[in-house]
Order: sequence, then structure tokens, then C-alpha cells
Amino acid sequence: QVQLVESGGGLVQAGGSLRLSCAASGRTFSTYVMGWFRQAPGKEREFVATISVSGGSTIYADSVKGRFTISRDNAKNTVYLQINSLKPEDTAVYYCAAAPMPVLTTRKYEYDYWGQGTQVTVSS
Repeated sequence: QVQLVESGGGLVQAGGSLRLSCAASGRTFSTYVMGWFRQAPGKEREFVATISVSGGSTIYADSVKGRFTISRDNAKNTVYLQINSLKPEDTAVYYCAAAPMPVLTTRKYEYDYWGQGTQVTVSS
């Protein structure tokens, strides 16, 4: 069982930056692939980024490549999402999730545990 709590969201101007954090409970954090997803009003939840158990491999959605960076600190049971060059279309609730998978996955149905989300709002 893993419990996830996101933080770091807020209201920023276009071009600004935020660093989202996701703190996980439990001693098995280092065995989970971790991911970030987002959901804008009226839209489906979409994949943003994922990181391997070791942190050595990552995958990003095309829409965020070069602007977002996912990382993890297994000693702190925390995964991060650094968001730079924010655009109004990045406005959404951002969720972190954990998948008991041996390989990276972008499919949300393969993630078993989800946080409550943190709101990111980008003004133009």
C-alpha cells in the first residue's frame, strides 16, 4: 500500500516555473515506477512523465518535452516534477501515481495508487 501526497502547485504567470513534489508513505516506494498525470477541466486525465525505479530512465509526453523534468529521491520517498516555461495550456490538476511495474508505463490504468492532486494555474 502506498499513499501519495502532492504539493507545490499554485498560480503563476506564463513563462514561470514551479516544482511539484509528491511524498509517498511506505517502505516500498523504491520498488514503484512513478508517474505524473494531469487533468484539465472537461478533459481526460493525460500522461505527463514517468520515471523508473532507479531514476535512470524517463519518458515524457511530447507536449512537455524540454520544459518538464521528473526526478525522484528514494531516500526521501519523494518524486518531483520541475515545470519550466509554463504555458496557459498547462493549467490542470496534477496527480502523481505509483505503478508496481518492472518497466516504465504511460498508461494510467497500470498505476495502482494516486494522490489527491495539486492545482497548477497559468495566467497569460
